[in-house]
Amino acid sequence: MGQDRGVHEPDLDLLIDLQDVHLRRGGNTLIGPISWQVELDERWVVLGPNGAGKTSLMRVAAAQEFPTSGVAHILGEVMGKVDVSELRPRIGLSSAALSTRIPGEEGVFDLVVSAAYGVLGRWREQYDQMDVDRAHELLESLGVEHLSQRTFGTLSEGERKRVLIARALMTDPELLLLDEPAAGLDLGGREDLVSRLARLALDPDAPAMVLVTHHVEEIPQGFTHALLLREGRAVASGLIEDVITAENLSAAFRMSITLDRADGRYFARRRFVPGRHRAGNL
Repeated sequence: MGQDRGVHEPDLDLLIDLQDVHLRRGGNTLIGPISWQVELDERWVVLGPNGAGKTSLMRVAAAQEFPTSGVAHILGEVMGKVDVSELRPRIGLSSAALSTRIPGEEGVFDLVVSAAYGVLGRWREQYDQMDVDRAHELLESLGVEHLSQRTFGTLSEGERKRVLIARALMTDPELLLLDEPAAGLDLGGREDLVSRLARLALDPDAPAMVLVTHHVEEIPQGFTHALLLREGRAVASGLIEDVITAENLSAAFRMSITLDRADGRYFARRRFVPGRHRAGNL
């Protein structure tokens, strides 16, 4: 009696539960309609071409954007009916947008440990030994403990990405969102990061994870599910082996794609048809 039929009761096993969500800005639809659920212990990859709506979707999942229409439950709370300042510390986020907000003179260790207070940079807050130890352990697990006394502005792109992931894990989040963590990395940096993310994905104590990428080569082992986007809508969603197929990738990227898999990793390329293109018209 008196229940709002437009908002169903949240399933507490669902960390993300989007129902017919749209996000519009300036008359443009960035995502939608889209329905998507992420359960406890799942590891999702969100894949699609530029402009597919991947980052916009992550902003909704991170409680940084409110849907224009539809219903979004994040960690069991209804967006628009919850204090997001209490919700966001439960979500670990690493993104290029966050990286641009960090002053170059920010200390690496301070950047990680200050996530315990949800702030950028240390001021007068005090940290107990547990926080200090956790920050060092996370930096070590991501191979950047030796950089703890450096400043953020002196790091390479790959080092910055790993430090930001350490910060995202600092609060022991229930949900970890990684928006294009391998973007801009060279081959060595990408492979090092992908291997570390694979170990994290295979850790049963790690939080549920969502990783955004343009490239199937950046999908770490241990990821269980995939959402393939094009123009803000789902092309396919579900178990990774059902979604990451040559047929689905061809539909999402609108070209004929060949897909290979080796050692739990995916590799894609455009299908080459000899004689189809003339020299000078490639």
